[in-house]
Amino acid sequence: MTNEKMEQRLASAVEKTAPNDVNGVLSRCDERKGTVIPMTTKKTTKKRWTTLAAACLALVLLGGGGIFYQQAHAVASVVSLDVNPSIELKVSKSEKVLVCTPLNEDAKAILADMGDGADLKGAKLDVAVNAIVGSLVRNGYLNSISSAIMISVEDNDTARAEKLQRELTSTVDGVLQTSEAKASVLTQTLTQDAGLEQQARENSISTGKAALVNRVLALNPALKFDALAKLSVEELKDLAEAGAPAMPIGTDKAMDIAAAAFGKASTAKMAYSAVDPELDESPAHYEVEIKSQTGEEFEYKVDAYTGAILESKREAADGTEVPVVQPSKPAASGDIGYAKAKSVALNHAGVSEGKAYDMGIELDDEDGTLVYEVEFKSGNMEYSYEINAATGAILKHEAELDD
Repeated sequence: MTNEKMEQRLASAVEKTAPNDVNGVLSRCDERKGTVIPMTTKKTTKKRWTTLAAACLALVLLGGGGIFYQQAHAVASVVSLDVNPSIELKVSKSEKVLVCTPLNEDAKAILADMGDGADLKGAKLDVAVNAIVGSLVRNGYLNSISSAIMISVEDNDTARAEKLQRELTSTVDGVLQTSEAKASVLTQTLTQDAGLEQQARENSISTGKAALVNRVLALNPALKFDALAKLSVEELKDLAEAGAPAMPIGTDKAMDIAAAAFGKASTAKMAYSAVDPELDESPAHYEVEIKSQTGEEFEYKVDAYTGAILESKREAADGTEVPVVQPSKPAASGDIGYAKAKSVALNHAGVSEGKAYDMGIELDDEDGTLVYEVEFKSGNMEYSYEINAATGAILKHEAELDD
């Protein structure tokens, strides 16, 4: 309703509560003898007061309505969904989507059939998230058992943030179970942080993903924020679990290496390809699957840090395995040393060197692989790590209460 129409209705309401009935009153008066004093109605004055009253009432109502409108459309929470596509939803207190923004090119593809996110405006948050996750599944982002989606809720109201976190986790789990997708769900709550928001804007990622990148950087400050920001949530999760020993080559580079090897092995054209990061395994690697137009299937394991092809398999269209010459295993590039092994373990545990005691470090041979075994205590906890001596990758770690 426009302001003009509102004023007209209010004026009408005021007139009905105080009708202009002077003529009716005069008609009911008996004429008396003596001097007749003519009485006239002052419609102008009455109308002025009616209009003024209506205008005042309109201002009160409009002012109150404006406040209600602002409250209904104020951003209460910022929710981000990250896989490699990064999507941000600004949400009101009533859990309605105020704006949905794709933060990178992959996200634009996910939201293409939703008006680039515009169609989700006004939708309930759980409905919008359901639609987005469904699109991620259809586009193949959550099919691998090692794939991951991260839900981040940014809100200064901790209780509200935790409530949304629980509700959205349930929504996403429901979609994944219905579609038989195998991805894991990571969640976190954040408070507003100007520095984090600036990092997110500069790298076209969400504040949630920026927070995850900073957790990896805390494990290895030698890494670069902008390079880590290009990794998927799955890669960042695995990298953090491995202690962030070095910067991985990334899925695109791994695909390029495997495609080059495929081109040497077959004259057929590529029909299908997929890359699955396995940065938390030993050795850390990318699994690349390629299917040719003739039906042959190729599988390559590419070292996550050196780019060397560790293993390759080839299967004919009828399913029989084709013998291939396996690449020779590269010699160990060196030994990270005791100090680095200790640093990797402490950083992963989040324990400063000054607070660690009963530290023990041994170099051992595990089935041909040199491994540092690191054990220490801090507070009432006892930690143990197995760390690849050549790469610094964490192969195994445990933390338990110290008896």
